[in-house]
Amino acid sequence: MILQFGAGNFLRAFVDLFVSQTGFDEIVVVQSTGIERAEAINRAGGKYHVAIQGYSEGRVIDEVEEVSSISSALHADTQWDEVLAVARRPDLRWIVSNTTEAGFALDPADHVGSVPPASYPAKLLAVLLARHEVGLPGPTILPCELIEQNGTKLRELVLEQAIRWNAAPVAQEWLRDACVWVNNLVDRIVPGPPKNHPLLSSDPLLLSAEPFALWAIETAEAFPLRHPAVISAGDIEPYYLRKVRILNGLHTALVCRALPMGIGTVGECLDHPELGTWLEDLLYYEIVPVLEGRVENPAAFAKATLDRFRNPFLEHKLSSIALNHEAKLRVRLIPTYEEYRSKFGRKPPLLSALIG
Repeated sequence: MILQFGAGNFLRAFVDLFVSQTGFDEIVVVQSTGIERAEAINRAGGKYHVAIQGYSEGRVIDEVEEVSSISSALHADTQWDEVLAVARRPDLRWIVSNTTEAGFALDPADHVGSVPPASYPAKLLAVLLARHEVGLPGPTILPCELIEQNGTKLRELVLEQAIRWNAAPVAQEWLRDACVWVNNLVDRIVPGPPKNHPLLSSDPLLLSAEPFALWAIETAEAFPLRHPAVISAGDIEPYYLRKVRILNGLHTALVCRALPMGIGTVGECLDHPELGTWLEDLLYYEIVPVLEGRVENPAAFAKATLDRFRNPFLEHKLSSIALNHEAKLRVRLIPTYEEYRSKFGRKPPLLSALIG
């Protein structure tokens, strides 16, 4: 059984969909912000649809998948005792979450006996301590927040909260050593409900998601879900590197080049007679060569990225990508520029024009 913290769009079109497609297990969802989503899931008997919409391998994809992996949804504020009861179930083996980056923080207001605790690390700690008290094995925890080394960082936060709560040393040891904290990387665009779809009137939980999906998980034993999107590796750092430098790097490059030209979306850039060619040249002649030999098949990932950019169902605005632009530039493009110079002994011409 899987306990899931978060009832948002991403997990429902990612983890919950994959589990449903494989018949892997049942999921109990916990909603911490509001109650409406949990109520809607329960009214629907845990069933809803995901419209897989986008462009892949030279063709437009527009398909529908039914999700039936959720057995129930709980509201943390009013059903915390039921959440703790799930923690004490012998068949609970995995805990997943997507609380956004803001969820990876402790709250000074959290104290022993908070019902429920305010922060996600404190909620998770309360769940784990309830399980430890009845002598059950530690579960495997897979935080799906887009934070590098997310499993390791969540473990540190939970242990810090345990110290603040003066948890018994034996409990702290169990948290540290008996629970399995797994670093993982998730990658899929889930924009929300489709703008137009025949199921909109009958399925209030309907979502759309792009065809591309990747879930890179450290160690195969952590979550043995057999699904085409799931990749197990002893070290997932290369998958982070590939995503940041190619997908995110191209997004930031388009902000530099296309936004000043008055172009509004990523899709428009690929249809533009000048920008489309420029983007492919930047990708295949300057970004991919720096990554070759360091990450798995960067050229294939580059091709899939261009397909994702061509998604006719998605309006990805450059103005949104432009938020925190300088910080993104330092992480996504400048390292590629510097590594290109080091590797080839010359400046990359296209990147040089972008960043000087």
